[in-house]
Amino acid sequence: MLAAVMTALCLLPLSVSAAAMTTVGLSLPAPTGPAAVGRTTFALTDHSRVDPWVPEAGPRQLMVTMYYPAVRGTGSQARYMDLDEAKALVDYAELGPQFTPERLAGARTWSRTDARPLPGRHPLVLLSPGFTVPRHTLTALAEDLASRGYVAATVDHAFESVATKFPGGVLPCRACGLPGQIGNAPIALNRGADLSFVLGELRNHPLVDQCHVAVVGHSMGGSAAATAMRANPLVDAGVNLDGEMVPADPLDRPFLLAGSSELQHYPGGAFDPSWDAVWPRLSGWKRWLTVTDADHYSFTDLDLLVKQAGVDLPMPLDPARAIGLTRAYVGAFLDQHLRGIPRRLLAGPTAEFPEVVFHQP
Repeated sequence: MLAAVMTALCLLPLSVSAAAMTTVGLSLPAPTGPAAVGRTTFALTDHSRVDPWVPEAGPRQLMVTMYYPAVRGTGSQARYMDLDEAKALVDYAELGPQFTPERLAGARTWSRTDARPLPGRHPLVLLSPGFTVPRHTLTALAEDLASRGYVAATVDHAFESVATKFPGGVLPCRACGLPGQIGNAPIALNRGADLSFVLGELRNHPLVDQCHVAVVGHSMGGSAAATAMRANPLVDAGVNLDGEMVPADPLDRPFLLAGSSELQHYPGGAFDPSWDAVWPRLSGWKRWLTVTDADHYSFTDLDLLVKQAGVDLPMPLDPARAIGLTRAYVGAFLDQHLRGIPRRLLAGPTAEFPEVVFHQP
């Protein structure tokens, strides 16, 4: 099953090359937009629902980091993630002796905690990460969107990550074994409910333009982008980055499928046939893109940070290049469908990004 294979990818021990003997710091690419980036983190509790995976834990809990356009020079430099979260992630993935929790937690970001926001309201983009990995793995994309004038809210779903700190501490990934037992659909549907709740909580935030909303997700988060749209008509558009699609009712709003060649996310790919199955049910504006040589984590920060640390894994597509094209296509999609600004990048293949293949199955 697709979800089980994705989870297995996280569990593989990673060998460390001689290049890992460096102490060079880890760093995300600078955002491409004109604005500085602010950041704030908070917990949300949905008292209308009991946690579906651990009912004895009580109401459903979510952690949110919100990135927003900010006044330059205000706030304080944000760490990549909490040290406890970094330790949990490193211990889980066995990344090697040079990829320490301290290095991961201290990776260079471009956002500043509690920076003064720029005036005005901005389109809202909810970001949901892959199963087992925390929301921090989408930091490079979130920072870039904020620098371009969006509010980007990354969301962690309780008990679905090995490295997410809630007010009571880092929660265990009690749901990690579920995809192989119950499939992806129940998890994606529940994430859709999570994201709909977060949207309800943020709609009236003074920085948020509630009339322009999108959901972007990686892996299981990509599956949830579609279920969130089906659950909430206030979501105007969605992006699935290399996640399985859950076949369901037709979706009549703009949707972007962008996948890796590793998971065979191209028409007729045998590894995940869900994209072929759902494509005819997408009746609104739609695009299906495959990124040549991309692996499953090319759309996140992980490949870049792993490479910078000197961990020896095959990465045919340069991770910095992968982050750049992810930012470019997601940003173009959001500009076109939340702001009404046509972007030629979405019209077809370009010399600028020859790795990106357009499909019309």
